[in-house]
Amino acid sequence: MDTIFVHLLLLSFMILRPIAIAADVPESDTLGKGRNITDGETLVSADGTFTLGFFSPGASTKRYLGIWFSASSVAVCWVANGGRPVNGNSGVLVVRDTGSLLLLDGSGQTIWSSNSTSSSSSAEAQLLNSGNLVVRDGGSSSSSDAILWQSFDHPSNTLLSGMKLGKNKWTGAEWYLTSWRSADDPSPGAYRRALDTSGLPELVVWEGNVRTYRTGPWNGRWFSGVPEVSAYRNLIWYQVTTSPAEVSYGYTSNPGAALTRVVLTDAGVAKRLVWDAGARTWQTFFQGPRDVCDAYGKCGAFGLCDAGAASTWFCTCLTGFSPASPPAWSLRDTSGGCKRNVKLDCANNGSGTTTTTDGFLLVRGVKLPDTHNATVDMSITVEDCAARCLANCSCLAYAAADIRGGDVRSGCVMWTDDIVDLRYVDKGQDLYLRLARSELPAAAGPSPQRPFRTAPVVGASAAAVAVVLIVLSVVLVIRRRRRPIIPGKITDPIFCSSPLHFEHFRLPTAGNTPCMLTPVLSFPAAQSASPSVPSTELRRPPSVPSVDLSSLRRATNDFSADNVIGRGGFSTVFEGNLADGTKVAVKRLTQSYLTDGGGETFMREVEVMSELKHENLARLLAYCKDGNERILVYEYMENRSLNLCIFARDANQRAVLNWERRLEIIVGVARGVAYLHGLSKVVIHRDLKPSNVLLDGNWRAKIADFGTAKVFVDGQTNPTLVQTEGYRAPEYTARGPSLTLKCDVYSFGVVLIEIVSGQRNSSNQTLVSDARESWSQNKIKENLLDPAVGQPGPEILLRLERCVQVGLLCVQQSPADRPSMAEVVAMLTVNGTSSSQIRSHRSAAAAAAATPLATQDASSGAHGDSIYLT
Repeated sequence: MDTIFVHLLLLSFMILRPIAIAADVPESDTLGKGRNITDGETLVSADGTFTLGFFSPGASTKRYLGIWFSASSVAVCWVANGGRPVNGNSGVLVVRDTGSLLLLDGSGQTIWSSNSTSSSSSAEAQLLNSGNLVVRDGGSSSSSDAILWQSFDHPSNTLLSGMKLGKNKWTGAEWYLTSWRSADDPSPGAYRRALDTSGLPELVVWEGNVRTYRTGPWNGRWFSGVPEVSAYRNLIWYQVTTSPAEVSYGYTSNPGAALTRVVLTDAGVAKRLVWDAGARTWQTFFQGPRDVCDAYGKCGAFGLCDAGAASTWFCTCLTGFSPASPPAWSLRDTSGGCKRNVKLDCANNGSGTTTTTDGFLLVRGVKLPDTHNATVDMSITVEDCAARCLANCSCLAYAAADIRGGDVRSGCVMWTDDIVDLRYVDKGQDLYLRLARSELPAAAGPSPQRPFRTAPVVGASAAAVAVVLIVLSVVLVIRRRRRPIIPGKITDPIFCSSPLHFEHFRLPTAGNTPCMLTPVLSFPAAQSASPSVPSTELRRPPSVPSVDLSSLRRATNDFSADNVIGRGGFSTVFEGNLADGTKVAVKRLTQSYLTDGGGETFMREVEVMSELKHENLARLLAYCKDGNERILVYEYMENRSLNLCIFARDANQRAVLNWERRLEIIVGVARGVAYLHGLSKVVIHRDLKPSNVLLDGNWRAKIADFGTAKVFVDGQTNPTLVQTEGYRAPEYTARGPSLTLKCDVYSFGVVLIEIVSGQRNSSNQTLVSDARESWSQNKIKENLLDPAVGQPGPEILLRLERCVQVGLLCVQQSPADRPSMAEVVAMLTVNGTSSSQIRSHRSAAAAAAATPLATQDASSGAHGDSIYLT
């Protein structure tokens, strides 16, 4: 039947072709039913940028179906049949009723097919202005949901604006560039350029299974080995997505910018080419590898390459290392790398702690080593990273994973394997190399050391400049805090950098150059606790990816009841399983509780939560907004929520959380809330309670549920009334629907007492009253502690008594008498803090108790000019 169809199709083509030519049919971007593309005919995108048709590359006479830039026919971007050319000019491109795009030769044989299918008989192909050839179900709308197949999912040797390289973890699909065999032969060549997703994302050129070049890992601003790409902001902007759903890299051209493309040549060189319309030629803006030090592993393990060396001797060993094979190095064969001079001093004493005298040497200005075997944790600070590395005898070096904050770096990447492919680059990053104490500079201790390759006078000058800048910054901050804040206006500086979604940010800049804006909306503390953002207001797009509903359905077995791991008043949480085995928590908001305006509020919540990064906050990984569906994807928590443990009827189940774990959870929750309150845009949780505290596989507390579903509750008279009975601060009712930082403090105090006692607090605050009575009678141990856990030892009992006292400070009637969360953390963690010291610590706050309730504002937490509520 298929053969009959093909022959009839070719016969009709031969009859109708002269008629079509005589009619001089204008060029179109769409190939629908009844129209074919033959050799000599083309599809042209609506804006004229791209052309699809048949071509012969270089000196070849073989014919291929491809897409090229209309301004430069030699700039072929995509080839359909690279491995199977058409002989002669007999090729024809057709769309079958089944939805497949077919390339046929003169005998009716299928040379290439899109292998797409459609339930409609009106499928069509279209060449978009982006250069993307799509097959669309003509019976559906023109939305992306109707796309059956697209060329962007099947790259050749060229990366265009809007394409991406990487991996879809939901489906297992991968996108990478493959070089041509030669300039005359577009069949798959020896090289491919892919995004390595095993550590921090980095672009790697492979020859077979051998790495030949890599860009260095993505650090939030650029790939660490190619910082010069930051100079292309007037031309393009980059986007790197990292989530359990997808790890990908791509770029988008700025409106009106010159044409650009990235090509992987048949020699394995990746080139950024930009079209010079005046000279009608392609200019090379960047290529990698670009010099001898870009050759992967040029200097071997623990070797350092310097392309700017005065001689042709480019390789040296890192401080504390020597050539592994001096004879080979003398012959300039450095591939064997270097070996450590002095063994590291690190041992585990058997009690779970590590003893070491090692320290770190700071190596400045480098492309970070290969991270495919490194450990990455984006939730901790660089300082925590140093401590974690020092406590791990296998850790050889560490660095910041994210440098977007400038001097305030974050995230952690640790190397436990050989340091490979290290080189100097301009604007390079800092690497902290672990060395034995004897190998460190004389003035060094176990902390990070003085800069490598930096003269002392430079360091002193930099320090002096830093002091001046700090003083100026303090003055500016003080002056800024004295200025009145206009509701809803941008009061913080706007910085230009690589934009994430340009269409959101169309403010004029110097020279009318487009850029990304990072607006910070500030609201006065006395304003409504839930400031609305008009739909015309500029907002930063979420830093987490959106995922399609079909992917979430696959991950949760179509939201099967067997996958339910939790239910709340406004949502159901499902266990999701990705294609690579990763588990995620999929929170599906209950539609009956969504208001008509829920979509706008939902996105505002996503934007806020996507920026929160702390080890005691549940991390938002992705979101879905599809029709009436509103879904959030979180990291999976093996031990579910805190309330299931501390309120379990089974005493044995409650005993799983022993006193040490409960104390760690209390401190973890305190640190998480303190982080929220300490942000430049202060976040008030609004609904802190045990069911909103999750526990990971190590029983680490993770605060979750930032009120997203609660915002959508159909409580029209009071849309911000979200605090749960038993955790609601008394002033909240007195003031009406307004919240302050001290409302969170009150809720934390209740949660703390519940963790210690294993009992729920009632709406009439019975548990809080019992705790006060037990404290006053000095009977915490007898009357308050959870009997299921067992009697604590003397040291643990002192810590528990301290916790109860701090909890009672948090639930005081007057907000002014309650400590800030930063003070709470200090009181819970400073060793040796006595009850009298805690009372003295809060004596200053007692003086503020006389302040009338109506005059106390949300600045109780010392951040009154910039409060943001979730």
